[in-house]
Amino acid sequence: MRPAVRSGRALLPLVAALAAPIACVDRAAPAPAAAVASSSAIAAPAAPPASAPLGSASAAPADPGDPSRPASAELLAVPAGPFTMGADVGGEPDEHRAHTVTLPAFFLDATEVTNEAYDRCVAAGACGALDPRSADKNGLGPDARFRGPKQPVSAISWNDARAYCGWVGKRLPTEAEFERASRGSDGRRYPWGDADPTKDHAVFSASVTAEVGTHPLGDGPFGHHDLAGNVWEWVEDPYDPLAYSRPGAATGAVASCDDALVALADLRRAGRKGFTGSNPIPIECERVLRGGAFNYPGNGLRSSNRVHHPPRYHLVMAGFRCARGAAPRPDATP
Repeated sequence: MRPAVRSGRALLPLVAALAAPIACVDRAAPAPAAAVASSSAIAAPAAPPASAPLGSASAAPADPGDPSRPASAELLAVPAGPFTMGADVGGEPDEHRAHTVTLPAFFLDATEVTNEAYDRCVAAGACGALDPRSADKNGLGPDARFRGPKQPVSAISWNDARAYCGWVGKRLPTEAEFERASRGSDGRRYPWGDADPTKDHAVFSASVTAEVGTHPLGDGPFGHHDLAGNVWEWVEDPYDPLAYSRPGAATGAVASCDDALVALADLRRAGRKGFTGSNPIPIECERVLRGGAFNYPGNGLRSSNRVHHPPRYHLVMAGFRCARGAAPRPDATP
C-alpha cells in the first residue's frame, strides 16, 4: 500500500525555509494526508556512522561512558529460520508472490524509537532534527500532539533514522527482517495472528500516535510491540517492486538502487502504473516503510504491506526501530 505523492520535490534556499507541500493519500483510506519533503538545508542529518554489515554477529556498541547517548532500547531476539514473505492474494501487486525466505537470527528493538531517545541524538549533533511542519500539512497538528517523551519519534527522514541506529551501535532492519519479526513461522496476516485489527491490537484509524508498547494484545510472535500501526517504520531496503521475483528473494537480499531503478523503468515502459499503487511509478530510488500507521485503516496494517517514499521525506506518520545482527544459534521458532 503506497500513499500517493504529487510532485513538489524542488528544494528551496534556506531563506525560503519551507519546501513545497507533497500530498500523500492512502489507497485504501478516503482521507488525504500530506507529506513534507524537507530541504537538506533545513534538516541536514549527520552522515550515518558506519554500522556492521547485514547478517554480521553484531554492530559496534555505543560507548557506555558517553552520557549523551541513550541506553539502548531493549532488543528481542528473532530466531533463525524460514518464514512466508509476501502474499498470493489480496493487497497490492508489489506484495505478490508469497515465497519462503530463510534468515539468520538477529535482534530487533522491542519498540519504536521514542521522542526522548531521539532527542538525545539531536542534542549530541549526530541526528537531524525532526520536521514539525508535517503534522500541520496533514491536518493533524499541532506537532506538539506527537511529541510526548514515550510516543514514537516521527517526521524524521530515512537518513535521520539510519544515523540514529548507527549512533547507538545498531542498524535499520531489512524489509525481510521486519516481516519475519511480524509474521513468525506460521504466515500470519498481522503480528498477533489472522484476526482483524481492533483498537486493543494497534493504533489505527486515529489522528495521533500513542505511547509505545501500550497495546500488548497486538504484540508480534517474538514479543515486539507496535509492529502494526502507530507509525510506519523505515527499513534499510530501496523500494524494488520486483524484489520477490529476483534470485536473492529466498534469502531476503537487499536490492541495489540501480536494480530498483531498472525495475521501475520497466514498469513505466509497460504502462503498469497500478503495480506500485495509485501514484505515478517512482523515478528515483525510494526507501521502504513497513507496518502501517495511526492514520491508516485496519486492512493497511497487514504484515505484507509495502510503502515507499524518497529517503529525504519527513512524514509525521513515519518513524523507525533498530536492529542488530545475531550470532548463529539453534532455532527457537514458536
